Amino acid sequence: MRIGELAARAGTTTRTLRYYESRGLLPARRSGNGYRSYDESDLRLLRQIRTLQDFGFDLEETRPFVECLRAGHPEGDSCPASLAVYRRKLGELDALIGQLSTVRETVARQLARAELAAEAEVPGGPEPVCELGGDPW
Repeated sequence: MRIGELAARAGTTTRTLRYYESRGLLPARRSGNGYRSYDESDLRLLRQIRTLQDFGFDLEETRPFVECLRAGHPEGDSCPASLAVYRRKLGELDALIGQLSTVRETVARQLARAELAAEAEVPGGPEPVCELGGDPW
């Protein structure tokens, strides 16, 4: 298949495919007339890359998965290098979750403090005010 068909089937653009090619992730085969030529295995590579990127992996982190597929493995994550990337990514995610939990706790404490302060200032809440302005009579 040609580059336009591959891009459409993968849900991406031809520009993206050329970029993946320049990064060595997508093989660049040429047909007799000079057009780029792709097959179903290339579509599999692209789907692997796109799935990992959707999960937050950067392009370089997809390389071991692509190489695993190219080596003939049925899944891109069945090789030791791919498993190492998974482990590293989980470590990063755990660290981010820890940071977010700390920030959440801080914000929750600030909210509780602010709510107490607001209640202390006006026990019954603010006095009702006519938002229309002027004297209604």
